[in-house]
Amino acid sequence: MKTENVSRTVLAAGVGAVLAATALLYAPEFAPGLFDDGAAPVPGPAARAVIAANAGAQASLPDLAALIGDRETWLKSHPADEESWAVLGTAYAERGARLGDATYYPRAEKALRRSLEVLPAARGNLDAQLGLGALANARGDWASARTWGEAVRKKDPKRWSAYPVLIDAYNGLGEYKSAQQAMASLEELHSGGAVRARAAQTYRNRGWREDAWAAATDAVAQAETPAEKAAALARLGDLAWERGEPEEAVAQYGTALGLVPDHGPSLAGRARSLAALGRSDEALRDYRTALARLPLPQYVLEAAELEESLGLNGEARSRYELLRTETWKNGPHGEVVLGLFEADHGDADAAVRRLTAEWARGHRSVEVADALGWALFRAGEPKEALEYAKKATDEGLRSALFSYHRGEIERALEEFGPARRHLAEALRINPRFSPLLAPKAEAAVAALGDPPDELPKELRPEPTQKGSGQAPAASDTPEPRETPEAPRE
Repeated sequence: MKTENVSRTVLAAGVGAVLAATALLYAPEFAPGLFDDGAAPVPGPAARAVIAANAGAQASLPDLAALIGDRETWLKSHPADEESWAVLGTAYAERGARLGDATYYPRAEKALRRSLEVLPAARGNLDAQLGLGALANARGDWASARTWGEAVRKKDPKRWSAYPVLIDAYNGLGEYKSAQQAMASLEELHSGGAVRARAAQTYRNRGWREDAWAAATDAVAQAETPAEKAAALARLGDLAWERGEPEEAVAQYGTALGLVPDHGPSLAGRARSLAALGRSDEALRDYRTALARLPLPQYVLEAAELEESLGLNGEARSRYELLRTETWKNGPHGEVVLGLFEADHGDADAAVRRLTAEWARGHRSVEVADALGWALFRAGEPKEALEYAKKATDEGLRSALFSYHRGEIERALEEFGPARRHLAEALRINPRFSPLLAPKAEAAVAALGDPPDELPKELRPEPTQKGSGQAPAASDTPEPRETPEAPRE
């Protein structure tokens, strides 16, 4: 459970924003002649998905599935419809991201490439390019996503749906100033709950917790669909969890699950929070349900570490073994999760190799920096590790996990003052940030003890030389002469 929570709903919202740009109201429910009696059309599932997308909202998964089926049927008889290919490909990508099912991604790429064959990018097929950008983000290929997003922005700077693609890509690359600029452009061009949810994420990344909470609250109020509202409530739950308020987090996730009972991020978030409250049986139940619904590697790792902390070693070993399979190597944050897993439960040298490769690819987010620093520490290289730990903690995001990692690295280097400060900070941010690591943080703080009364060597004043014109150092000051007693009367 030590992995930093990265809500999958944020990524899915990015793909959904692209769907909004590509979707057209041509679902069969709107076919000519269907409403000859003049009655207002009642939108069916596919049409509801289109309407949600055009508003920038998140469609329900059943409605999204209906849209996919509708476009598949349409394209059998209209294979030259590049817009429908773009809609289908982007809908595949969104469904894959929201289900954690990478098998949708090859289908998405095939459909989007087909759209570009019918109408090439040079002739203005922006929809397919945005779809490929969203797909690249879902796969964790941030550089390709940036290339597609910037190409669309160059052609049409006012196309709002380009900016969610760019925000995700810049965050994945660690280009946070560019992400903030893209966020500002998005807010100028579009509004609604999805935009406020993205603002909340941006504020959270900068460490502006109150602003993040306010924006996420706005996102809940402005949500257009139950699916979008559940995603916004999950973001509120994430923010409450990260600041060490598990009761509040449980409440927010519970409200989200009242709207969408099988909402994977809310199930996993509630499990994480219940574990912090000591409600372990309920937490394990929610993890099992979440993994059946949204089998992401970070949830597997969290569940395994909770089981290990409870002495359920057989169950934990089974989940750790599952993380070693190829199945989990797809997804935007899989390399970070698997690197942390190897660092703590497997081969630390392998973790260093995996995460060094990520860094070399230009994936320089705070999550990669933290994981690489921790892997180097676990592999016996604390001095090199500290460089990356500082990159993770100095950017702005307030993370109990990042602070704990930095504090342990500093303790190994005998930098006891900074170590004490960062370990204590981890517990202040979230006292139960991990069922395995929070107790270790408490033990480390206790072992370090209270800070010494005397100033550290580097803060002590330099002694001055005699005759320098400066006040003498304490050791050079002559002993005061005794004052003679006054004569007695």
